[in-house]
Amino acid sequence: MKFVLILIMCSGMSGQCLDPYEWPSEFNNMYDCLQAGYAESSKKLEEMTPKTVNEIYAHIKFYCQPVQET
Repeated sequence: MKFVLILIMCSGMSGQCLDPYEWPSEFNNMYDCLQAGYAESSKKLEEMTPKTVNEIYAHIKFYCQPVQET
């Protein structure tokens, strides 16, 4: 079974999230998908300033969704 990574940028202040972003490539297993999710979330956090994160309570949610193979 393959998995697709879905990342979602949110503001804890407003309770709103941007549209989900689907990672362009699939992963061969859940472990690899989760590893990528944590790594990419960390990269996105580093791209934001501490001021922005603290002001809007910015955070990244992600999940790995199974993909039906044909």
